[in-house]
Amino acid sequence: MVTILYLVRHAQSNYAEGEERSRGLTDVGENHSLRIRDLLKEEKIDAFISSPYERAIATIRPAAEQQDMEIRLYEDLRERAMGYFEPDAFLDAKRKLYADKTFAYPGGESSVAAQARAVKVLEQILLAHKGTTLAIGTHGDIMTLMLQYYDPQVDYAFWAALSMPDIFKLTFIEKQLQHVRRIWSHD
Repeated sequence: MVTILYLVRHAQSNYAEGEERSRGLTDVGENHSLRIRDLLKEEKIDAFISSPYERAIATIRPAAEQQDMEIRLYEDLRERAMGYFEPDAFLDAKRKLYADKTFAYPGGESSVAAQARAVKVLEQILLAHKGTTLAIGTHGDIMTLMLQYYDPQVDYAFWAALSMPDIFKLTFIEKQLQHVRRIWSHD
C-alpha cells in the first residue's frame, strides 16, 4: 500500500533565545506558508501533522485551513535539542553532531537519540495512515535525520543545503521508502 508524505520544513523564523517552541514566522515566512498552501492544494492531503513548535505549525496552517482540517501534533517531531555550545560556533556545532552521531552537547541530543525518537513516531504515523497522503510540518535537523535513517548518505551537507521552507515528497510502500523528490522551488 502506497503512502505519500510531504515533509515540510518550517518557513523563515527569527531566532529568539528561550522561545524555541513559541516563535512564529517572519513576514517572508508567512508569505512562503501561503505558497505552500497553494502547492498542497493540488494534492489530496488526508491529514496534517506537525511538530508542536509554532513555526512548524504556522508553516502548514494555511494549507490545513484551506482544506478545513485540524493539525495533529506529535511531540517527538520536535526539533533536536542542540544543548550548550559556544554561541558563535553554530555551524561547527552542527557539523560535529553529524560527524559523531553519538555526541551530544550538554543539555542536547545526539543524532542517534533524535533520529530514534523521530523515526519511531514516523513509523507509527505510517502504520496509522497507510494508503494516505500526509503533510508533516517539521524542522531541518529532524527532517535530515529521518531521511538519513533511510539513506545514510544524507548528512550535514544535505542539512546545510536545505532552505526555509523546504518540501520533500516521500513515497513509501508499507514502511519502505521508495522515492524522495524535492518539490520546493526557491524564490
